[in-house]
Amino acid sequence: MPVKTDTLKPWLGVYQDGVPEHLSYEDLTLPDFLDRSVANFPDNRALNFMGYTISYAELDRMVRQFAAFLYKSGIRRGDRVALVMPNLIPCVAAYYAVLKIGGVVVLNNPLYTDSELLHQFVDSNSKAAVVLDLLANRVIALRPQCSIETVVVASIGDYLPFPKSILFPLVAKKKKLAASVDKAKAVYFWKDVIRGKYPEPPVVRNSPDDLAALQYTGGTTGLSKGAMLSHGNLSRQVQQIRAWFPGFEMGVETMLGALPFFHVFGMSAAMNFAVMMAWNDVLVPKPQPEPLLEAITKFRPTFAPLVPTMYIGMINDPAIKKVDMSCLKGCFSGSAPLPVEVIREFQAKTGSLIVEGFGLTETSPVTHINPFVEGRTRVGSIGVPISDTECRIVSIDTGEDVKAGESGELLIRGPQVMSGYWNMPEETEHVFTDGWLHTGDIARMEDDGYFFIVDRLKDMIINGGLKVYPRDVDEVLYQYPAVQDACTIGIPHDVKGESVKAFVVLKKDSAATEGELKEFCRQKLAGYKVPAEIVFRDTLPRSAVGKILRRELRDAEIKR
Repeated sequence: MPVKTDTLKPWLGVYQDGVPEHLSYEDLTLPDFLDRSVANFPDNRALNFMGYTISYAELDRMVRQFAAFLYKSGIRRGDRVALVMPNLIPCVAAYYAVLKIGGVVVLNNPLYTDSELLHQFVDSNSKAAVVLDLLANRVIALRPQCSIETVVVASIGDYLPFPKSILFPLVAKKKKLAASVDKAKAVYFWKDVIRGKYPEPPVVRNSPDDLAALQYTGGTTGLSKGAMLSHGNLSRQVQQIRAWFPGFEMGVETMLGALPFFHVFGMSAAMNFAVMMAWNDVLVPKPQPEPLLEAITKFRPTFAPLVPTMYIGMINDPAIKKVDMSCLKGCFSGSAPLPVEVIREFQAKTGSLIVEGFGLTETSPVTHINPFVEGRTRVGSIGVPISDTECRIVSIDTGEDVKAGESGELLIRGPQVMSGYWNMPEETEHVFTDGWLHTGDIARMEDDGYFFIVDRLKDMIINGGLKVYPRDVDEVLYQYPAVQDACTIGIPHDVKGESVKAFVVLKKDSAATEGELKEFCRQKLAGYKVPAEIVFRDTLPRSAVGKILRRELRDAEIKR
């Protein structure tokens, strides 16, 4: 155990050997990291899409070509460019091309409705968009209502290995994997753009304070907000992640790129980190159990940042028994709480260590990770603050710091924290106090520095004047052998203010009754925490990264 300790930062005592409290950051931006990877590892595989691979030298040529096209199309320093696509080769190339010419990347969820996309197009004042062909006609139709002029269309079929490249055109439209695109002005196709000839754009030197990306929050409680992430935020974030995993070597590892790159966790941990480290990034655009297990079987990734729904899906898929998972040297979970029982079951089935972490869109996103050392990973904890990340827990009522072991709101300060919300000064002022970001999460810190997320502040249930944290109930339900998914909410009650209601998805070929689950909860929870009602469902609403949308369930109940 390291000897370093700090009474104000007890977590320093559990840091892995070699992980410093403070980092000496390289003064490099993400495009600079790409340039270095190209210079040092030009022939290394950079991207692998279903077996079609491109090297770092090839990725560099693609990035430079698209950057030149964007400049020719009128995109200049500070201009916003929307990306609306899953994890494809053009997504990575377009992202780095925009940054290379000083533009700002606006990452959009391709599952969004027209109104959600339009809000982000208009709010960001995006001037161009790179979209999947399945979405192209929708984006083209939205152009008169926003500032987007240029649309570049990419397809799943742009980069496929033989014989998939031959078969894809024959089955794509029938299986809804591709779509015809309406003819319109200033609409271009990715493959044509990449083959074109354009003047070399002027060299742009991005500073750490320059805006690099607008990363929109989930928007589950209203209009989504654009978190302003600078080049410094994104660069320092990947350097923080690298420092936390010192045993992983530059130029030799393989990333499982299954986290959606349009989500901040996927952008930083699965894309930008891989590029900085000159790793081979195995792209999985549809991260369901079958393609995840297939990618692990065929391409043998060594590092896998995933979200709980992906772990849950894999451990409940019968095919996992036939998959050799020994290639995985490290698994990283974030974006949503990972149930304790899922961690134990996954590690038992695979032998892979999972380190749970925590972060926010507003923090690029990672702020906490469990030490990547056997024996220092605490199941159920989000871990400890990573290098250069300061944390406080303050009373919800008084705003004063609470003692170790007590719950309160988690506040964060560090180099990965955003500068604010795009065009929303009042919202920005609301979430910052003297440079500290209010997370809206209820947490506690143990005496030795490990942090635990109790729940979202807005999700807390007041049942007869008593506080119920939904995650406490969820964790108990997950312990029941037949339960695959669980989500607890508070619903209005005439007498108690709110009552506790749980939604449960059972594992395939498993059975349980409401009475059995309630009795199980009574054995493990105080009476006021036991759900008054448990509803069985086939599925629960989820975000694009698999986060259960608790508020959507609550809103639906209130409307009943």
